[in-house]
Amino acid sequence: MNDDLVDILLATYNSNENFLREQIDSLLNQTHKNIKIYISDDASTEKNVGQVLKEYEEKDDRVIIFMQEKNIGFNSNFEFLLKQSTADYIMFCDHDDVWHNDKVEKSLIKIKETNSSLVYVNCRQIDENGNVICTDYFKHKNIPLIKGKSKLAISRYAGIGCSQIITKEVKEKMIPFKTDVIAHDWLAGFIANELNGIDYIYDELFDYRLHTSNVFGGRSLNQNLARWKEKYGNNYDTFRKYRKWAIENCYLDAAKMCFDYAENNEDKLLCKQLIAYYEMISKTRIMNIHFIRYFKLLGGKNLIKKMCKEIVLFHLPFIAFLAFKIN
Repeated sequence: MNDDLVDILLATYNSNENFLREQIDSLLNQTHKNIKIYISDDASTEKNVGQVLKEYEEKDDRVIIFMQEKNIGFNSNFEFLLKQSTADYIMFCDHDDVWHNDKVEKSLIKIKETNSSLVYVNCRQIDENGNVICTDYFKHKNIPLIKGKSKLAISRYAGIGCSQIITKEVKEKMIPFKTDVIAHDWLAGFIANELNGIDYIYDELFDYRLHTSNVFGGRSLNQNLARWKEKYGNNYDTFRKYRKWAIENCYLDAAKMCFDYAENNEDKLLCKQLIAYYEMISKTRIMNIHFIRYFKLLGGKNLIKKMCKEIVLFHLPFIAFLAFKIN
């Protein structure tokens, strides 16, 4: 039996008590027992969150709780947790998901067998009541399937954070966070790609919960879009502002983050090319004809649906506006 210690890092803030209990229970019931669960609460205003966390800390010594005195934000909270970790292997965790009991075991076996620096796994998507919405998140979200090293780990994230296991070496290169860090999971994938590379498990090893208060990841696109239109209106100028915001605050900022951490000259060059590309397309008013640059920088296997959407958004904004107006 593999007895390596695995640290699980869980950030909380005003978490739903039922979701939180279900998640922590699923962590404690893992078939791989040698785990430490580091939980940092980001100054929740809901008192029951702290009560639930202290309850679990008292009943299982594998649970270590930190209560932040003031709100430091999502990224800083995960940076804090990474600094507490001492294990050779680390996994990120969301408060509202449910891990299958072999997630840690299978992830650990895979990362050791392949000598990878990061492994990510597939999942099911569930609703607030635990009903399954989709059974293959990789296919549903066109997640890039990376084995070894790939440019896709620079231009895209390698699995959502709660699907990842990383090595201590990746963690040590991640912290302290630099000012351009926009997402810990994207950063972990980029660094892992520069080290020993990446691998994945296609098995669905956890349930990824979708609900109305989701904030991060691909979960909240329609919520953000609805709020944007409610605030600014539903016309072409509004859409262009939304498109520019989306490109600059996700794609462009991610490329800048990767450049900031890049140690490989080829990766630095690709980051520069991505930055120049995103800066160019963010200014497009009606159409951009530089399609070849898109395929060179962002094309890859298993990404057909995602690529079609991005090409329309990046290069044919007048068509993308129709979808914006309808949704």
